[in-house]
Amino acid sequence: MRKFQCLISFLTGIAVSVILSVTFCSIQRNLTPFAVTPCNISIVRLGVTVENRSVALELRHRVRVLCWVMTLPLHLQSRTQHVRATWAKRCNKILFMSSKETPFPTVGLNVSEGRSQLYWKTIRAFQYIHRHHLDDADWFLKADDDTFVVIENLRYGLSKHNTEEPLYFGRRFKPFVEQGYMSGGAGYVLSKEALRRFVKGFADGLCKHSTEIEDIGLGHCMETMKVSTGDSRDVMGRQTFHPYPPDYYLLRQLTRPLPWHLIYDHYKPVEGPECCSDLAISFHYIHAVEMYTLEYYTYHLRPYGYKYRINLDKLLNKIN
Repeated sequence: MRKFQCLISFLTGIAVSVILSVTFCSIQRNLTPFAVTPCNISIVRLGVTVENRSVALELRHRVRVLCWVMTLPLHLQSRTQHVRATWAKRCNKILFMSSKETPFPTVGLNVSEGRSQLYWKTIRAFQYIHRHHLDDADWFLKADDDTFVVIENLRYGLSKHNTEEPLYFGRRFKPFVEQGYMSGGAGYVLSKEALRRFVKGFADGLCKHSTEIEDIGLGHCMETMKVSTGDSRDVMGRQTFHPYPPDYYLLRQLTRPLPWHLIYDHYKPVEGPECCSDLAISFHYIHAVEMYTLEYYTYHLRPYGYKYRINLDKLLNKIN
């Protein structure tokens, strides 16, 4: 009899626990978002991984971007592998350009390493792409191995332009080149016609390796070959390409002499929250840990109940 009473007590305890658990989950569902209750872990995972990516997928097929990343053997483990693990996988094609061919893999350009060789490396990289990959993409992005790029935003910006026109886009600086030039660190992107003209400029002797500074040298050649500098700002005039990390721009500053990169800006610089577009494309000097931080903020963090300023339904209709 005593054993039977113990069994009844044990089963009663289990039943009460189940009832309390179900009641708790029911209350919690009413008080918190459905997808974040511990009673629905499978829903949490499903909610994170299943998103409406129709706009991004449509642009991926229609606006093909080849990305090439300038790197060197010493950076493959400390920098380049983290680029490959984050934003680079969203390019239609990705190439890592170095002085030597490696199993990483990198493309060996048969140039020496060092800052004085950056423009040579850029020239050789675009010549290689023109020779082997011209038909693999519509646009050709150059980025450093410490640049973070939001490829979907880049595609959207490029979707309004014709790759058969001689254009290139990036963070436009104003000194040294009459029409301006694009910051190398922020990354820049060439149309297919711009790539053709750049390679032709060196083949015909119209462009020369007249400077060790990569972005200025490329800017001179673009101007010589009648390649226009495009405006990469958004519809509100906010910048999308950034030669420094976000904190260099987002914080309001006391009156002071402007840093060089803001003095160089072709357009009037803005500091504070309105500095940067909601559809920002790139940030430079991003270390390995920051690559994954920006990856999380860009592709995973979502504020519940927030109405985005960008209406994706209207956006889809505009680009179709």
